[in-house]
Amino acid sequence: MMTADRVWRVFAREVRAAVRTRSFLALALVTAVAVFGVAAAGGGPAGGYVPTVVDVLVVVELLVPAVAFAVGYRAMADPIARGELNVVETYPLPTWGYVGGTYAGRAVVLTAVVGVPLAALGVYAATTAGPETTVFASHRGVDSPLLYLRFFALTLLYGLVSLSLVFLLSVIAGSRGRALVLALAGLLVLTVGGDVAVFAALDGGILTSESLGGALAVTPAGAYRGLVFNQVLYVAVPTRSSFVSGGVATGALVAWWAVTLAGAAAVAHLR
Repeated sequence: MMTADRVWRVFAREVRAAVRTRSFLALALVTAVAVFGVAAAGGGPAGGYVPTVVDVLVVVELLVPAVAFAVGYRAMADPIARGELNVVETYPLPTWGYVGGTYAGRAVVLTAVVGVPLAALGVYAATTAGPETTVFASHRGVDSPLLYLRFFALTLLYGLVSLSLVFLLSVIAGSRGRALVLALAGLLVLTVGGDVAVFAALDGGILTSESLGGALAVTPAGAYRGLVFNQVLYVAVPTRSSFVSGGVATGALVAWWAVTLAGAAAVAHLR
């Protein structure tokens, strides 16, 4: 049997297990309630796609990493605790293949849990918004479904980056108890730790106001937030000059994803 076939079996096993797990369905329902509740409270869907993004951005920025940690914090810790990685090495299946297949399966789960509610919210905004988006009457940009699709894609990318970090922490933990502790710590670092560190460096004189945007762009949350402003919310302001560099932010997210996932595979190989 080819290595690709064995990786596919690991992937399919993860997806089947997720389908049978009711907690993931409950997680999707909670996510839907959160985003729809915040959007309804702000009235964004009645105004259009961009007002909807404005309403839910802060909540989504915090919610997506939380969902990623819920989906993936035990993904590698449980197999390591059971000694499963030692078995797959003689299967034979390379450790990177097991980690990659497991990650891909959990990524499908994460995409469904986050993507379905956000897609439904976009449809809701499309069917409830007025014929004209008067919010942008005085701005150079216009509201469009493409802007919401950009937000949707960037959010999924942010979720995949969060999940790769979860996998690294799960491998390092090696047991369910330690995985939970590390997951909670990682969640705090991912959601607020980067921004706190950057502003602490600014307050300490390590960073200047000119370098603040670049520093924020290299943290996962800051890169995601900056890309949403750069690619979606720019229609509401006259210039993009106050946003982070799109190239820097995109490169930062890709680097976080690649380094943490490769780190998870490397640490798993050493166990």
